[in-house]
Amino acid sequence: MASFLIVGLGNPGSAYEGTRHNVGFAFVDRLAKKYRLPFCKKAKWKGLLAEGQIGSDSVLILKPMTFMNLSGESVLLAAEEKQLLPSNILIVVDDVDIPFGTLRMKINSGPGTHNGLKSVENSLQTNRYVRLRIGVGSEYEGDLAEFVLNRFSLEEEEELPLILDKAIEAVEQWLDRGITRAMDFANRVGRSIKPKQEENG
Repeated sequence: MASFLIVGLGNPGSAYEGTRHNVGFAFVDRLAKKYRLPFCKKAKWKGLLAEGQIGSDSVLILKPMTFMNLSGESVLLAAEEKQLLPSNILIVVDDVDIPFGTLRMKINSGPGTHNGLKSVENSLQTNRYVRLRIGVGSEYEGDLAEFVLNRFSLEEEEELPLILDKAIEAVEQWLDRGITRAMDFANRVGRSIKPKQEENG
């Protein structure tokens, strides 16, 4: 039985690929690729599932296919079948309220304005799950929904893999060293993630 559930939230369909709101999907795709864990359809959980080992831990990596505001349905089905503790569930989402490149990891906190987290909390009936927010940029003008459903800029797309790798490192620390160490690491990460310039360049 898997002891940890890692969930990336997003919207299914090609129209949403590469958008800010789907950075949770981008994260779990990169995590699963790193550990060579292929996704397969899991109809009874309303999602796509990759299953295997990360270090010494058994993990489930889930992509709900329910659309963002119903993500909790998929998470609850997985959590109930596997009898997972809420503290062993980690949800990865975008966050428009923190700058691009910033990570925030918390447990026992509210969902804020994120509809995906609201759905998860309503379905699980607890806030004791771990959430990892990936900042997608807080400087926008006009309609918020339009902003998060648009793609990243070219500069941001170049930086995104490095940001996702730091987020993966935070999750690895959560699995290996616990939530306190992982939060300390994740919450110190910011725009300093930018690629290092050549010293003699």
